[in-house]
Amino acid sequence: MSILESFRLAFDALVGNKMRAALTMLGIVIGVMAVILLISIGQGVKADITGQISGLGSNLLFVMPGKFDMGAGGDSAGGNGIPTYKLKAEDVDLINKRSNLSDGALGIIESPVNITYQNRKRRTIAVGTNETYPDVMTRPVENGRFFTNSQVQSGRRVTVLGQTVVKSLFGSVDPIGKQVKIQGQKFVVIGVMSKKGMTMGQDFDDGAYIPISLAGSVTGNDRISELVVKAKSADDVEATKTEIESIMSKKYSRDDFTVFSQSETLSLLGNILGIMTAMLAGLASISLLVGGIGIMNIMLVSVTERTREIGIRKAVGARTSDIMVQFIIEAVMLSALGGLIGIGLGVAAAYIIDSWLSTSVTAWSVGLSFFFSAAVGIFFGVYPAWKAARLDPIEALRYE
Repeated sequence: MSILESFRLAFDALVGNKMRAALTMLGIVIGVMAVILLISIGQGVKADITGQISGLGSNLLFVMPGKFDMGAGGDSAGGNGIPTYKLKAEDVDLINKRSNLSDGALGIIESPVNITYQNRKRRTIAVGTNETYPDVMTRPVENGRFFTNSQVQSGRRVTVLGQTVVKSLFGSVDPIGKQVKIQGQKFVVIGVMSKKGMTMGQDFDDGAYIPISLAGSVTGNDRISELVVKAKSADDVEATKTEIESIMSKKYSRDDFTVFSQSETLSLLGNILGIMTAMLAGLASISLLVGGIGIMNIMLVSVTERTREIGIRKAVGARTSDIMVQFIIEAVMLSALGGLIGIGLGVAAAYIIDSWLSTSVTAWSVGLSFFFSAAVGIFFGVYPAWKAARLDPIEALRYE
């Protein structure tokens, strides 16, 4: 019997049991859709985060408090495993004075705060930093201006707001020159930051920037989240990193800080997000396994129901291989069609979710999902096909 005849018989068998075929495919549809959707979310988040970091430039160095240990999952810790936060705001001046290769440095202290304007209130993040923030982080002020070095040194109560905060507190009113309260302390709004967007649910426009000299007294937190150093060029990054490590080592133990280059940060994040994407895909693949078991179960039922048909076909000359091929084709058709439907639904869902969370549908994820859906049909269809092919024609004809 030709392969085309086997396909025709398999198709007729599936069409003859439409409802059962549809319910059998459901597990594969859900599994493939989940794989496509979760991989696209993982890839989208990875692209979004790496894009955010790459957008800062390729010549940044990050000095983190504590010793960064990849074996401990990326925790900052001292030699005894306890997190250390010994870095101080004055370390920025230390780097600026002693470094010959850097082109600016800043410190960052972040704390959640309440900010109010008249009768409106918002919970946001206060970012204590230096006057060099817009230049070092390549994030300009869209409206107004950033605070100056003299305002940082004198502790002037001025603030630059993110656009989410402005929209929440002021609506369409120009915030420049208005007075707000941060943790009950009065600040004058002097600028609005340019829009940065959202990544993994974190809104980077939801913040209030204040002089780092005021961060401790306003928020009660004077612990440095990170120091950021800008090398003069991308070619000077490694030399600048060595220089910064030397400068910091004269004041701190090597367990008190870790210096990362931009490429190291991207590589680390890429590895972490890659593992996350693989885990998501692995979890979704469980649905494919369940769908495959469903296919095998239904195919075994089909063999039992069609025992007399198999006996008649073998009696009129059908070979064992013909019976086996037909049942394998039925299983593959179920899983492949389910895979195609799942791909369509997964891609559609990814594009819909992209309005709220970054997604990226890749050709390899679509191809991989379809390949595995078809492979599931082959794997779980072999035993029922083998069982059907092994039936004795005489016994099959006697089956009631």
